[in-house]
Amino acid sequence: MSRKRKKPPEGTFQATIHALSHDGKGIASVEGKTTFIPNSLPGETVEFNYTRCKSSFDEGRVTQILQASPDRATPLCPHTDVCGACSLQHIQHDAQIQLKQDTLLNQLKHFGQTAPKTILAPITGPTHYYRLKARLGARHVEKKGLPLVGFREKNGRYLAVMDSCAILHASVGKKIMALRTLLSTLSCPNQIPQIEIAIGEDTTVLIIRHLVPLTPDDLDLLAAFSQKEDLCLYLQPGNKETIQTLEGSQDLPLLHYTLPDHGLTLYFHPIDFIQVNLDINRKMVNHALALLELSPSDNVLDLFCGLGNFTLAIAKQCHHVTGIEGTQTMVDRAYYNAKMNNITNADFYTYDLNESFSNEAWGKQPFNKILIDPPRSGAEAALPQIVALNPERIVYVSCNPATLARDAGILVNQFGYQLEKTGVMDMFPHTTHVESIALFTRKQKK
Repeated sequence: MSRKRKKPPEGTFQATIHALSHDGKGIASVEGKTTFIPNSLPGETVEFNYTRCKSSFDEGRVTQILQASPDRATPLCPHTDVCGACSLQHIQHDAQIQLKQDTLLNQLKHFGQTAPKTILAPITGPTHYYRLKARLGARHVEKKGLPLVGFREKNGRYLAVMDSCAILHASVGKKIMALRTLLSTLSCPNQIPQIEIAIGEDTTVLIIRHLVPLTPDDLDLLAAFSQKEDLCLYLQPGNKETIQTLEGSQDLPLLHYTLPDHGLTLYFHPIDFIQVNLDINRKMVNHALALLELSPSDNVLDLFCGLGNFTLAIAKQCHHVTGIEGTQTMVDRAYYNAKMNNITNADFYTYDLNESFSNEAWGKQPFNKILIDPPRSGAEAALPQIVALNPERIVYVSCNPATLARDAGILVNQFGYQLEKTGVMDMFPHTTHVESIALFTRKQKK
């Protein structure tokens, strides 16, 4: 038998916020029960309505700020109360960084039972118009007028009504209304579910997913829009392998970004994974190499290497570097980038790093330093093989503090490494996403 959901109390209530949750919601205690209230900050007194009641906690929505925190900021984006793309625009940037650092350290303490010897200074950069990769939803809703283009609402059910975006690169973020108008002129606005965005240093690409064939008039409209707005439009009639130019060619030119401090230009396909914040990525690469303390005699292993973002910069400072990635496409891209940058001391291999690599020829090489930049699931499966190589330094770049904390606990408490340093990198300002970096060192034998 399904339980009947408890109806939230009606009316307006008052609460004092005493903390922030890891996802940026204000926490209050109302009549002894924990209540999460988004868009509120510690020290604030707010009026709110209940939105959901559960046995262990309640949720509410702010209707009025009665006493504001000094950490409260005025959002640049007018859609921040509705759009779910970012949830921290109401918080001063310094306070956002502190929240992320606290989240990282708390996760390390509770999930990893460890703590760093040194907390690194946060890496920060532009806070608006920074995002180079995104997938925007598109939906034709008659009563909304123009088709909707953008991110989902905070509740995740519907697309937010928006005409601009303050976190997307300005070449797209300031043209959301133009995109909505464009879709309204096509023959099938209700058959376009998404638009993929990829931005290089000199080109902005929009990949339009369409569920039915476009007409010649549609193609003419897209071509005219592309020229007017200085955007490169591609079409995706099916899966990712069907991406093509407006003229029907699947031979797509590569985009690129640069790492000037290392004299590198890296090329990528619009659907390849890249770091979304170019300024932070450049600082992150420099930071990772500094923590590795590279020397001309080092033999380095770069796990989850992607298209060579770290690998090729490492190659410029060591004897040899080996990059491992899970897909052949990205390994091919890494080799291409090595070739285009005249790097000859880097090798790349395709391998599933959830499997043991101890019997692979490359896995038997003597690596004295290792960099890992895993997906959100972390690198737990690879840790025994990493430790078996006995590296003196391990630099771990993480997009998920929970799995970093888990893996840090394994390295420290099971394998005897020391967590020397860790800190946050503001890859996604105004969001609760926590990007971080950690240095582990091998304990010296007494």
